Amino acid sequence: MTKVQDITSPMTASEKRATWSLASIYALRMLGLFMIMPVMSLFAEQLDGSTPALMGLAIGIYGISQALLQIPFGLVSDRFGRKSIIIIGLLLFFAGSVVAALSTSIYGVIIGRAIQGSGAIAVPIMALVADLTQEVHRTKAMALIGLSIGVSFGVAISAGPVLAGFVGVHGLFWLIAGLSLVAILVIKYLVPNPVQTRKHRDAEWVSGEFLNILKNPELLRLDYGIFILHAILTASFVVVPLLMRDVGLLPQLHWQVYLPVFVVSMVAIVPFVILAEKKRKMKLVFIAAIATLVVAELGLMQAHSGLFGIIGFLCVFFTGFNLLEATLPSLISKTAPGDLRGTAMGIYSTCQFLGAGIGGSIGGWCYGEYGAPGVFMFCAIAALSWLLLSLSMTPPRYWANMLIALDGLSAAAADAFVADVLTIAGVEDVTLHYDESVAYLKVDNQQLDKPQLQQLIDKHLNNLA
Repeated sequence: MTKVQDITSPMTASEKRATWSLASIYALRMLGLFMIMPVMSLFAEQLDGSTPALMGLAIGIYGISQALLQIPFGLVSDRFGRKSIIIIGLLLFFAGSVVAALSTSIYGVIIGRAIQGSGAIAVPIMALVADLTQEVHRTKAMALIGLSIGVSFGVAISAGPVLAGFVGVHGLFWLIAGLSLVAILVIKYLVPNPVQTRKHRDAEWVSGEFLNILKNPELLRLDYGIFILHAILTASFVVVPLLMRDVGLLPQLHWQVYLPVFVVSMVAIVPFVILAEKKRKMKLVFIAAIATLVVAELGLMQAHSGLFGIIGFLCVFFTGFNLLEATLPSLISKTAPGDLRGTAMGIYSTCQFLGAGIGGSIGGWCYGEYGAPGVFMFCAIAALSWLLLSLSMTPPRYWANMLIALDGLSAAAADAFVADVLTIAGVEDVTLHYDESVAYLKVDNQQLDKPQLQQLIDKHLNNLA
């Protein structure tokens, strides 16, 4: 008997457990990466063989290995099992952390950071989320994991300087290694085992669809944006910790800047998120946020010699950064076809990590050649190029994704279901994949008649009972 879906039902206990346990794994891993960022340049300049360019490479190199390996990791997880590949990725992260902890030269730290990044488990985690959740709850589960990344970033940049003050940066790498072992225990003992492993087009890379995504100029524009956003972030963190130390703030007290700046910026973006999503002014808010980055970097270029100038423009920067970090995935989701969302997000994430890697490297080189003003000028020019490119973006359609399982329906019955669904108010597009027995819907939540959609699901699936 086919189980009729309730599109308004809450997640089951098993789904909640799967979502939160996988979110904790993602958060533990990102915590380990982000905790190093605010202290890395302070640490790296003291290592044997260190130069500004190599300092920047040490900060960003993890992004290069992430970008190169995250899609292959996702593909092999289809064959060898999600949990096994995630554990291998966490062991690589552990090994890289140990290499960095034991290193006394900049080259050893760079190698360790590269090994850390090679444990590219983002795609297998998302695929496992898809295996462990019903189609109607999958988008919610992935959103919760995305939220965990934002929280881990805020905690990490605040906690990193404090912990480094107690245990040193070598000790911080050992702590990160320990976190990866905790994550392995979570994946082994807390994350449920999937009953069935399947290919999920909304959560995974589909090789044959790569060119279709590249043909979409709006998606490419967003990919360029996330590349620039993380290039700016890592380039800025090459010099910001050094500048705060040079104006008299002890490194172990840097959290007194990062924590309030992050909290204030998160509060500041709330009305803009509401304006973008609820009032449907996404393009206006998006472009204004990019312009905020330009202003912040130009401000840091002029006012980096005083602590209050650094704090003020960091607050401006993180307001723009956090707003864009929240809206870019939403725009990808709105823009990509429902059945190609996994492929679109794969390219997007690759660009994100590439930006982090290249940004750190360029930031270090600029610092060595032109000092801190050169780094901020590079960041301002990069943000300005993104701003100019975004002025011509097409205003997004305010569509959300919804998945409906159609297990047991014949091809004719599934076609009939799709035809009926398209008559419902708020349903804008439907793509059907017989091989997955899933209908991918694009819906306008403000217009969607959910009771009518539920009645239609009941009608078609009850016919199988």
